Amino acid sequence: MVSLHLGAPDHDFICEVKSRASYFNVQVFSSFFAQPTTYSGSVDAASEPRWLDADERQAWLSLASVLMRLLPALDAQLQRDAGLSHFEYQVLAALSEAPGRTLRMSELAVLAEGSLSRLSQVVSRLERREWVQRSPDPSDGRYTLATLTEPGWDKVVATAPGHVETVRSLVIDPLTKAQIGQLTQIGRRIMAAIDPDDPCLGRG
Repeated sequence: MVSLHLGAPDHDFICEVKSRASYFNVQVFSSFFAQPTTYSGSVDAASEPRWLDADERQAWLSLASVLMRLLPALDAQLQRDAGLSHFEYQVLAALSEAPGRTLRMSELAVLAEGSLSRLSQVVSRLERREWVQRSPDPSDGRYTLATLTEPGWDKVVATAPGHVETVRSLVIDPLTKAQIGQLTQIGRRIMAAIDPDDPCLGRG
C-alpha cells in the first residue's frame, strides 16, 4: 500500500485550512468577513457591511471552531461508551431531572433543543430499548407524556460519569474560575441575541 504521509505536518498550513473550512461550514468564506482592501465600485454608506476587524474575526473563528467540533466530540464519547447520541442523552437526562421523571413531549422538545418530529423519532428508539414510555396525559388528552423507566434511569446513572468527565476535560479544566464565569456571561449574551424570549435566560 502506498503511503500518502510525506513528512511532518505543516501546522501553520493546517490551521489556515481549518479556519477556511470553518467558514465554509457556516456557508461564508473567510475573506467575506474582513473589509476588502480594494473595491472598484461605490457603496452607499448606509448599506456598507459591518466588516469584522482583526480581533473580532479571531473571536468569531475561535467560536466557530468550537461550535463545529465540541458537539461531535461529546457525541463520539457517548456513542463509544454508552451507545447513545448526544441528543438521546439530552432526552434521557432531561426526563431524569423532571418531577416524576415525566414530561409532556412538547416540553421535552424545548429542553432537548429539538423539534417535535425529531424528538418523536428518538423517543421511538428509546422506547424500543425500554428506556422511555409514552402515555396520554390524563389531565389533557391532547398531550402525550414521556416517562423515564427504571432501566432508563439506570442507563442515565451509568452514562453520566463518562459524559461529565468529557465535558470537564474539554470545557471546564482548560479554563480558570474567572474564565468559567466569563464563559457563562458570554453564552447568556449570545443566547439573548439569538432568542430574546428564551425563558431560561438569567436563571441560575
